[in-house]
Amino acid sequence: MFGYSNIKICLSDNHAIIIKLTIMNYEDVNLREATIVDVRTPGEYAMGCVEGSVNIPLDQVPHRIEEFKAMKKPLVLCCASGGRSGQATQFLQANGIEGVYNGGGWNMVAMRMN
Repeated sequence: MFGYSNIKICLSDNHAIIIKLTIMNYEDVNLREATIVDVRTPGEYAMGCVEGSVNIPLDQVPHRIEEFKAMKKPLVLCCASGGRSGQATQFLQANGIEGVYNGGGWNMVAMRMN
């Protein structure tokens, strides 16, 4: 899983276009420094979650974009299997939020943190 963290188009002295693309792999994200967002329902979240994670159910994601923009980056989204967190990741990236990664299932994120 890749995240695009930086794309810049610059003009140099000779007017050539230089494109800088930084691709950060999810596996390179330090989860201890990331904000973990679980997009499952509150009931699912109550059954088990990543310690320190925030619960924002998938159906609330479009209404809370400003909250996501204000969160400490990187953001790692998780759910039960990675499907809903993948949808949320794509939505947030399409709305200009950088440093967002699909962590997949919450239990896999929790295992990576240990």
